[in-house]
Amino acid sequence: MKLTEIDLDPELLARARAGERAALGAFYAAFAKPAYTLIRRIVPGPAADDLLQDAFIDAFRGLPGFAGTAPLGAWFRSVVVRRCFMHLRSPWQRSRELIGDLIDGLQADAGSPPGLTLDLGRALEGLTSLARLVVWLHDVEGYTHEEIALSTGKTASFSKSQLARAHRRLRILLSAEARDTGATAACALGADCARSSSP
Repeated sequence: MKLTEIDLDPELLARARAGERAALGAFYAAFAKPAYTLIRRIVPGPAADDLLQDAFIDAFRGLPGFAGTAPLGAWFRSVVVRRCFMHLRSPWQRSRELIGDLIDGLQADAGSPPGLTLDLGRALEGLTSLARLVVWLHDVEGYTHEEIALSTGKTASFSKSQLARAHRRLRILLSAEARDTGATAACALGADCARSSSP
């Protein structure tokens, strides 16, 4: 379930906005799993736990000012994305161009063949962290380019160009992956045939 599909009972939300511990616990229980899933799609594994906690701290501090003009799940998703972006643009993180374990926790989405999901996961590793962020927010989370611009402090045209370049790169990487997989399968089949024809 996506963050945008989650909501809280209005009375429970009012108690959470007032800082009641049990209501904040219910808020955490409702949003923790999908928030962590989203973070893991964007940020390397070791940082994900800290970012989840930071996002909830930000949300708990911001709840009293939550106006309710947007759905609660959409509001919290923007909190999570903002925290992820702050991490990605930090000087320490920018120095790490290659993030090897981004896809470690990637699980096959319902209806997607596992092989396809894993191929896409490997291809995403070939993108820069910012391009990966734009691809995930636009293609999976359904953000518009204007919303991505607001979340990242960039322009909508920057988001569009990042997405177009990322899609071109993903097509190249996925094509190469398909060729490699086909060659490996052909070799395996050839070896089986060779074994079966030997005395």
